[in-house]
Amino acid sequence: QVQLVESGGGLVRAGGSLRLSCVASGRTFSDYSMGWFRQAPGKERELVARLSWSSSTTSIADSVKGRFTISRDNAKNTGYLQMNRLKPEDTAVYYCAAVHRDSAIYYRTEWGQDVYWGQGTQVTVSS
Repeated sequence: QVQLVESGGGLVRAGGSLRLSCVASGRTFSDYSMGWFRQAPGKERELVARLSWSSSTTSIADSVKGRFTISRDNAKNTGYLQMNRLKPEDTAVYYCAAVHRDSAIYYRTEWGQDVYWGQGTQVTVSS
């Protein structure tokens, strides 16, 4: 089992920045690739960014490209999502997820089975 705890969410004005953190425990963090997802009220959960276990591959959603950056520090068992130039449409609950490094789920835009999830952190961007 992998336990994931997100933090760093909050209320920010449009144009501001936030950095989300995701602390992992229970298993060796470097054995897992990670992703950040978000879900706004009334909308489907969407993949925001993903980063492989070795940081060798990554992808960012077009809606946040150039504004959001995903990173990780395996020595600290922590993943990050740096969010700059935030917009009201970025308002959502943000979830950290981890999937085993050998899993093909990493390459999908929807992660379900055999994925570990955090509890989520609320990000609210005011206009």
